[in-house]
Amino acid sequence: MAEIETLQDWIDGASRIAFFGGAGVSTESGIPDYRSVDGLYHQKFKYPPETYLSHSFFVTHTDEFYDFYRAKMLYEGAQPNAAHLKLAELEKAGKMAGVVTQNIDGLHQAAGSKRVFELHGSVHRNYCMACRKLYDEAYIRNGNGIPRCSCGGLIKPDVVLYEEPLDGRVMEEATDAIRSSDLLIIGGTSLAVWPAAGLIRYFRGEHIVILNREPTPADEDADLLIRDPIAQVFAQIQVK
Repeated sequence: MAEIETLQDWIDGASRIAFFGGAGVSTESGIPDYRSVDGLYHQKFKYPPETYLSHSFFVTHTDEFYDFYRAKMLYEGAQPNAAHLKLAELEKAGKMAGVVTQNIDGLHQAAGSKRVFELHGSVHRNYCMACRKLYDEAYIRNGNGIPRCSCGGLIKPDVVLYEEPLDGRVMEEATDAIRSSDLLIIGGTSLAVWPAAGLIRYFRGEHIVILNREPTPADEDADLLIRDPIAQVFAQIQVK
């Protein structure tokens, strides 16, 4: 396939690759995305998902927030797919500037990537809002009702909810990774979530590749478009 051969050539020739990814990276690991036909935002709930996952709902309807969060945001047993694994392999080979992800599932780290910039946080980190003690994902998943710290404080997932700002330090590090790269691969994202999607504007390198099943607002800026499943594409890439 000509597109895969071109992608392989550009990866071979790159010295600093940045990957910017979204929910579509993890769908082949069994984690549903948000905006596709079968995604979270097309399912029927008492409230819209954006309401459940908002800061104000967390504060005012904490019990209902956690009912939704446990049911729809935690996926026990999800494993890295070929995309996660290949990116980790590329990093080990010294070719990655970093992985910038909108996902909160931790699968890039599970695959072995170290330079991961989690724009929206992680389900694997949870903290007491009173004493800041940390708790893992299993503590939330296996509990019932509103999770409480040993000190009695309310535990909050370390994820960026609607109405909350992104972490400035993470944004700066992600921007630096994209700005310093010579190849930017954008995968599994509709580029509809801001300000995260705006980070790709900082790319000053040679080639932009977009791997996404559906069109994105950045397609016209891409040097290469591939519509095949992202794990299927990465499974064909060789790390040299």
